[in-house]
Amino acid sequence: MSIMDCDSRDVEHCPQVHVSANGRPLHRVGIVRRLQGVSRRTVARHLRTDISTVKQQENEATDMPLSDLYQWQAALEVPISELLVEAEDSLSAPILQRAQLVRLMKTALAILGSAGDSPIREMAQTLVEQLTEIMPELREVSPWHAVGKRRTRDELGQAAERRMSEDVFIDGFD
Repeated sequence: MSIMDCDSRDVEHCPQVHVSANGRPLHRVGIVRRLQGVSRRTVARHLRTDISTVKQQENEATDMPLSDLYQWQAALEVPISELLVEAEDSLSAPILQRAQLVRLMKTALAILGSAGDSPIREMAQTLVEQLTEIMPELREVSPWHAVGKRRTRDELGQAAERRMSEDVFIDGFD
């Protein structure tokens, strides 16, 4: 729900948009989500909400309740302190390193899955094993999605190209 959609009588369910007195953002959930390599769809599924709500909550000026931040923390698997804005603007070294290792593991698993029976498969398997030695929780990481190609914002999906019979529209208005 955006601020424009809010009804003044339903204040409880309307997100409040604020920026601190010095113009700084209130949180960094969007930045951390991108660094962790987690899609909005995955976060929406974990938070049991829709993608538009996730996108709105990612706005660094959205004033979210602490309970929402804890849900984001669980979805992104990071310390809560990484979601809050601190005096310094960069993520802590361990979180940044974890995000880099997760992306590296996703790439290694994608190579492993598409290599077939080749020397490249053996190298990818060795890389996966070495990464899990460094960070055992990487065993839970899945590879990058390899099916299809992502659309750009200017491209339309298949639903836009499908034709529908005019009867679909006429029958509903009799």
